[in-house]
This record gives sequence, C-alpha cells and structure tokens, in this order.
Amino acid sequence: MTLEDGSIWKNITTHEKSKVAETLAEFRGNYLYNFLDDNLRRFNAQVPWLVQWDDHETRNNWFPGQRLNDDDRYTVKSCDLLAARAKRAFLEYMPIRWDASDPERIYRSFQYGPALEIFIPDKRSYRGRNSANRQPVSSEETAFLGSAQVRWLKSKLLASTATWKVIASDMPVGIIVADGKTAFENAANGDGPALGRELEIADLLRFIKQNNIRNVVCVTSDLHYAVATYYDPNKAVFQEFKPFWEFAAGPLNGGNFGPNPLDSTFGPEVRFQSAQPGMKTNQPPSQGNQFFGTVKIDGGSQVMTVGLHNLEGKTFYSVDLVPEV
Repeated sequence: MTLEDGSIWKNITTHEKSKVAETLAEFRGNYLYNFLDDNLRRFNAQVPWLVQWDDHETRNNWFPGQRLNDDDRYTVKSCDLLAARAKRAFLEYMPIRWDASDPERIYRSFQYGPALEIFIPDKRSYRGRNSANRQPVSSEETAFLGSAQVRWLKSKLLASTATWKVIASDMPVGIIVADGKTAFENAANGDGPALGRELEIADLLRFIKQNNIRNVVCVTSDLHYAVATYYDPNKAVFQEFKPFWEFAAGPLNGGNFGPNPLDSTFGPEVRFQSAQPGMKTNQPPSQGNQFFGTVKIDGGSQVMTVGLHNLEGKTFYSVDLVPEV
C-alpha cells in the first residue's frame, strides 16, 4: 500500500493469509498469524480476555443459511460450513470456557464481585438472513439474538446482583450498518418505529424498564471508530426504555471508516466520535486512528469512569457514570 507521503506500508503475508479462509487449516492460520506479533503475545501473557466473535471470524456480513454463489473468491459456497470451521478454530485459539451442556455456545456471562457483571451475547449464530429489515411482526426472519438467547439474557439480567450490568456485544444498538444497498447487517434500519430486528431489541429494552433493572451499560464493536452514544427515550420513536450509554472503541488495529448514520428509533445521541464526515478511510496505523477504551469502577462510590484513548494513551473522551440506587 502506497501512503500519501510516498512511503510503503506492507503487511507480512503467510500462506493462510494470502486468500480468504475456507478450510479449517486456513481458519487456524488466521489465529496463528496474529501470534507472529510480539506485542500481542506480550498482551496475551499479561491481560485476561473476554472474547466474542463477529462476522469477520467467518466472512464479512455472513448469516446462517447464506450461499456465496456470487463471490468467485470462494470455492466453498455454504456459510454454514465456513462458520462451523471458523467456530472450531475460534474455540481452539481463543480463551473461552466451554459450557458442558452446549460446548459450542459462545454467549455467556461473568461476574466480578459485587460491582460488575458482564453479559456477552452472540448476535451472529442465531440471526435471520440480512434483509430490508422492515417486518412489522417478530418471527424467525427477524431474529437477531434468537428467542432462546433472549430468554437467557433476560433471566441473567433479572437475577444479577451486580451494581453495573455491562452488555458486551459485537454490534451497536442504534447505529446503522448496511449490507449492500438494500439490506441491513445490524438491527438499526433507519428512522421510524421498531421494525424487523429492532423488535427484539425493543422487547429487551422494555423488559429492562418494566423490571427496573438498573445500571445497564453497553459496550460494542463492529464500528471502525471510537464513539460514545447516549440513548434517550425522550428523543426516541420507541420510548419504553430506561436511558443508557453505549461505547465503542475500535479499531484497535485495523483500517478506519465512519461515522455511520444514526437511527432515531431508540433516540441515540452521539456525545463523542473520533471519525468525522468526509474523513479518509482505511488509513494505516501510522496515521493514529486506532483506539482503545478503559472502564474503571470506584470501589467506594461505585462510579463507573469510561475513557476512550488513542494508541499513545491520550484520552480523547471520558465520562463518569453515577449508579442509580
């Protein structure tokens, strides 16, 4: 890649990374490739991980049942087969505790003492196909988490005794992520009432309000820019929910893009974003558009401080969240 100053940015390429991953060996090779990096190996040795998978563990924007008949890069056309191989490699190389009753289940929760419980849903494995996403009634076609996982998440949130309940998912609530010109990758589908996959989100948010589940915060990814978003029912089309925050801090090491458009259904208000309209996309890491986030909970006051930082550690945005009691 030739940069604007004429210098060359070149990645190391292994055999497995020289093409799209299709075989189990190639999916395994994607994880082995990351281990070539000294910084990542040092990070792995020092920092515990709670991992989630998204579309790129298999293929961009894939969904169950998808066929790749229009993509000549793939000799394997079944996304279900690709995803099965991808999941096996993911479970082999990522630090994830298996559930004895369902060894391939990725969604789970972790509690860290009285202050924090983290819920990690899987928005990839149980969704319906990507579509125009405007169905007025819930069905298997509008699934995002899927009914079984929604029941699990509701019961875990209701039973949680932690001060802060953090839902860590791979896609944001009210920021639009399209799939081509006519379909949507995310639940957000444009301004208006809850439709399509948004019906599942609305049901979950309504449940949280009706049961007075306090101090729910979302952290998310998929976006290649850092953003802090406040969801305000007073500014939303669907208003049956408690206000909440959502934070994304990507990409840690990837090309940048954005900002993505907002969807008014759940009243998102951007308080900070690193990307600006018209910004050059897919800049190399040397341009400094990689970010990470931190979350700190004070042991006394239980105030949660969320910060968004660049790779040099400079804080671009910080907010103190006072718990509801």
